[in-house]
Amino acid sequence: MTEMLPGNGAAGEDLGDEEGGARALGRDPFADLAEPDPFAEKLELLERIPRLRAAPPPRPLRARRPRPRPAAEEGEPPPARPLHRRWAATPPVAEVDLPEPRGLVDRVLGEHQRRVLASLGQLVEGEASYDRYGFSPSVMRAAFPAFYALYRLYFRVKSSGHENIPSEGPAVLVANHAGLLPFDGAMGVVDVSLHTDPPRLPRSVVDKWAGTLPWINVFYARAGQVIGTRENVADLLDDGQLLLVFPEGMDGIRKPITQRYRLQNFRVGFIEHALRASAPIIPMAFVGTDDQSPILYDVKPLARRLGLPVAPITPTFPWLGPLGLLPYPVSYRIVYGEPLRFHERFGPQGADDPRLVRYLANQARRAVQSLLDRNRS
Repeated sequence: MTEMLPGNGAAGEDLGDEEGGARALGRDPFADLAEPDPFAEKLELLERIPRLRAAPPPRPLRARRPRPRPAAEEGEPPPARPLHRRWAATPPVAEVDLPEPRGLVDRVLGEHQRRVLASLGQLVEGEASYDRYGFSPSVMRAAFPAFYALYRLYFRVKSSGHENIPSEGPAVLVANHAGLLPFDGAMGVVDVSLHTDPPRLPRSVVDKWAGTLPWINVFYARAGQVIGTRENVADLLDDGQLLLVFPEGMDGIRKPITQRYRLQNFRVGFIEHALRASAPIIPMAFVGTDDQSPILYDVKPLARRLGLPVAPITPTFPWLGPLGLLPYPVSYRIVYGEPLRFHERFGPQGADDPRLVRYLANQARRAVQSLLDRNRS
């Protein structure tokens, strides 16, 4: 059964009685049955009109032959083709020129990881040290060994469904969010980078609150993450880049243990941008993040007084001090679902319909929740 788009129809009056029926139709249709039926009079008039002659059958349609184009004169350039926008792209792993290993980073990483980093480094053009969003290949290269160790040894990440990630062009990865600290975003960036060819760098869209943290905000930017402003998201999709969004926002990371693996309400901005950029939406599920830092209680008055998004009480925090915020060594599983191509059905103009945008956000939420439910066992 096709699911209908919910509407906002106004509630009608109770028209169950005769008076109500008369108000709805303008008059009571059964009040004057003794009068001649106007519909019967029309039928009598039609019977007096002579029958029309049968119309001749339509002529069969013939395919038109394409008109031959005039041959270009010798030396005349061919007609110009429409130019396509140049998207931000990286070379395939096999085509990367890999220099000789130097330093501790190159000795720790394998050849494939080094090739991936070299390929991602070409997102920055020319001699600049970072791109206009702040991404720095040198910072990424220096930080990658630590995140790769977390990926392989601490969280022991397993993943599937990478074929659903497009090899080029704009796309939006939509994922669940949990775990108090954003290790899910970091593991998602590592996983996508290592399992796409040409390698793609997911640009995680982080909350504006993170942009106020000294030092951390700069590191986020140098590692390829962006603050979730409308301008940043629109520009990145216009560049043909891959976005990683967590539509639950802060509500995802501070949900209590009683709400584990139950998605909170989705913000809808990613739907608007995906429609306007003609970008597919790829559902993405993180299994394991809800178990890394289970929140027993959120002291909201304390969080408001300190200006923090959450003041958690966990089995280890605040009893072990700052060490109590470290995640448990749970096993991650990342699953990528089939793309949701809303843009092909509704087009860019769909972004101007608030009801449609909310409906599509709920559809994306259901897709992520379905991935979670199917892969938890």
